[in-house]
Amino acid sequence: MVIVDTKMFGEALKKRRKELGYTQRYISEFTGFSISFISDLENGKSTAELGKAIFLANMLGLDIVINSRGNK
Repeated sequence: MVIVDTKMFGEALKKRRKELGYTQRYISEFTGFSISFISDLENGKSTAELGKAIFLANMLGLDIVINSRGNK
């Protein structure tokens, strides 16, 4: 999946979280991030902190890969 905006990133996180059977509360307790932060991130809020967003993606078992366009 190519992520082109914060909405797509949030949708990918939410989908993976649900696949794993995790609630936002569980993620919040595990990471120390507020439920509102997790919700904002999953809803594509563009002001979310990048470091926390990357940490959460990694915690959910998602890799973030950046390639030049046209390269796979």
